[in-house]
Amino acid sequence: MLNFGIIGCGSIGGFLGRLLTRRDGELADRARLVAVAGRNPAPVRALAAELGCEALDVADLLARPDVDAVVVCTPSGTHAELGTAALEAGKHVLLEKPVDVCRDAVERLLATARRTGRTVGVVSQRRFDPSARLARAAVQDGALGRVTSVLIEVPWWRGDAYYADGTWRGTRALDGGGALINQAVQAVDLAMWLAGPVEEVAAHTALLAHHGLEVEDVATASLRFAGGALGALLATTAAYPGRTARIAVHGDRGSVVIDNDELAYFHAAQDGEQATAYGAYGAGNQADAHRPSLAADGARDSIGLLYQPHRDQLADFCDAIAAGRSPLVDAEAGRRALDVVLAVYASARTGRAVRPGDTGTPVSSGTPEIPGIPGKESLS
Repeated sequence: MLNFGIIGCGSIGGFLGRLLTRRDGELADRARLVAVAGRNPAPVRALAAELGCEALDVADLLARPDVDAVVVCTPSGTHAELGTAALEAGKHVLLEKPVDVCRDAVERLLATARRTGRTVGVVSQRRFDPSARLARAAVQDGALGRVTSVLIEVPWWRGDAYYADGTWRGTRALDGGGALINQAVQAVDLAMWLAGPVEEVAAHTALLAHHGLEVEDVATASLRFAGGALGALLATTAAYPGRTARIAVHGDRGSVVIDNDELAYFHAAQDGEQATAYGAYGAGNQADAHRPSLAADGARDSIGLLYQPHRDQLADFCDAIAAGRSPLVDAEAGRRALDVVLAVYASARTGRAVRPGDTGTPVSSGTPEIPGIPGKESLS
C-alpha cells in the first residue's frame, strides 16, 4: 500500500483526490490518500474536508514520513521544482502534464531522480485508453504496415472565463504556452507512443481569438518522424464551440483513427487483400468488430473526466514502484513530449525547421510579434 499526498487543490488535484478515495478494485489495495497541500489554505481545507484527509502546507506534507508518493497538480511552471523537492524528501513523484515548461528544470528533476533512486511519472492518461492500446498493438505488430502519416488535431475552445479562472493560465512563466503545451501535449505524447520519435518540426503559432494572453491560441506544425512518416499537428483553443480531439495513424496496410478517445476507424489488411486503384474512401471500417473488447468503465467524475484512464495510470505507477521499474509514462517520456513542444515554439519564432532537443531555451524567453496582431507576441 502506497500512501499519497497531493500538492495543488484545483480541479485536477480534486479529481485525483476523489479517484484515490473511491476505493475501487484497481486501487483499493495499492493506494491511499493521506493529505493534500497547496499555497492557499482555504481550498486546501475544503478539499481535505471533502476527501476526509489532512490539510497541510507543502513543507509539512513533504516532511511526513508516512507519505510515500506525491502527486503534483500545481501550475505547469512549478512542476519540476516541486517534484525535485519531493524527490529530495524521499518521495516518489507523479507530475500532472506537462512535465514542466523549461527543459533545464526537467534536467534537474531527472538528475535528482537518478541520484535518489525514486520513481517519477508524468500524467498522460490517453495512453491508457483501450482504443490507444489497440492502436499501439496494431502498429507494434505490423498490422498497419509501414506507418506513413500521422494527424494530430486538438480543435478546442476555451473562453475568456477559463483563462480568468486561474491567474497563471495564459502566461509564459507558469503556463509555459497556450493551446499546444497545455491542451495538446498529451496528444503529442500519444502520437509518439504510436508512431515513434519526432525528429524535425516546422511550425507557426498565433494569438487570434483571445485578448490579454501572453501565449498562442493556435499552433500548427509539420512533423517528420524518425521512421520516415510525416505528420500534421493542429492545437487550438480558438475553435468555437470546440470539437473533439482526434489522432489518425496511417500505414501502407492499414489505418486507425481515435476520436474523443474512442476507436472511430480501424482497418488492417488481411492476407492477400488488395484495395482498388483509388482506395476505399473510408469504407472497410473494422472498428465495430473491436469495440466489444474495448468496453471500459464509464464512470465519470463531477468535472466530467473518466476515472478509468487515470485509475489505470495510477495503478501502473504503483506497480512500477513495487517492481523497481519505470512507469509507462516516465519523466523521460515527459521530456520527449516537451522537446517537441519547445521545437514547435522555436520553429514558429525563428521561421526554420527545428530538431526537438536542439534547444533547451525556457518557454518564457522573448519572441517577436505575431503578424497582424499589434502588441501580441508569439510564444518561444
